[in-house]
Amino acid sequence: MDWQQGQESPAVLALAQAHFKKGEYAEAEALYSAYIRQCACAASEGAAHLSKCSPEDLATAFNNRGQIKYFRVDFYEAMDDYTSAIEVQPSFEVPYYNRGLILYRLGYFDDALEDFKKVLDLNPGFQDAVLSLKQTILDKEEKQRRNY
Repeated sequence: MDWQQGQESPAVLALAQAHFKKGEYAEAEALYSAYIRQCACAASEGAAHLSKCSPEDLATAFNNRGQIKYFRVDFYEAMDDYTSAIEVQPSFEVPYYNRGLILYRLGYFDDALEDFKKVLDLNPGFQDAVLSLKQTILDKEEKQRRNY
């Protein structure tokens, strides 16, 4: 692995992003986890104001680590990361969408609808969310019609 203990947070995040983009998910996940730990340590030591971890970067790290878990079909762990991304940056629409996709796949249509609607509140032009919302409504109605 390219990362060295004590490496600056922005460098760790940049390296994680590079591995993620190349599809090197094991390396990316380890680096995202290291970045998240560094941010958590800075915050717990009361040095959050000195930390180089912006809410946007931390939310991206959680979201992308969640994507890696999603690719592994670790849906509940992925949803935990998406939820963490949302908690860090509630205005970031992508983790709502990603969590909504998992909720939909698991058959939790009402929860998926909430996430897709939130995406569209934040970004009305998010076309994948528009389509996912429509499909979720249709599937929910079909499930109700069949009394599942």
